[in-house]
Amino acid sequence: MRNLARRRTARIVAGLGAIALIATGCGGDDVSTTAAESTTSAAATTAAPGTIEVTMNGVADREVTMTGPIAVRYSTATAEEKKILGLPLTGSRNAGTRDSGVVYQQFQGGVITARNAKADTPAYLTWGKIREAWNVERDADGKPVVVGSNGSAGPLGPVNSDVTTTGTVQKATFEHGEVTHDTATGEVTVTVNGKQVPAGL
Repeated sequence: MRNLARRRTARIVAGLGAIALIATGCGGDDVSTTAAESTTSAAATTAAPGTIEVTMNGVADREVTMTGPIAVRYSTATAEEKKILGLPLTGSRNAGTRDSGVVYQQFQGGVITARNAKADTPAYLTWGKIREAWNVERDADGKPVVVGSNGSAGPLGPVNSDVTTTGTVQKATFEHGEVTHDTATGEVTVTVNGKQVPAGL
């Protein structure tokens, strides 16, 4: 989540090998990803005992380092999830910690968020129409307004699940509701505190 000087190749290779075995349960997956028709390598290294960081080139070939739950979630993302995410965005508006403690890293096609920066906190991937609806400015009741709150600070609150797909319906749950997107019909449904509200898209 902060830009760091490039690591020496030997350290990256050694750290990548150790973390890849831990993160994948000794599986054969590597941490390379294809995004936006370009290959981006992510190197996972140990930052301190029990923690990892993932360093990769983001948009405009700027180095991005993810830590804590964001790094854990990215390092365990499937190839399809990494393709959806694309490259990480840089700058203080695209990565950091909200006043509520929620940590986030924006990508070209999605976002990874967690309730706090502790490495054992679950982090979730949000993308597509669900992310768009979550980012709509809303009043306290969830109705779209010109000036309101959105994302984890909005009435839906922080994310409680990854986007899941059942048939043609994608769904994500939030602290105070859920958003669904029917990919066959294009319909987006937003529910805040048990009440359906306009999607605002």
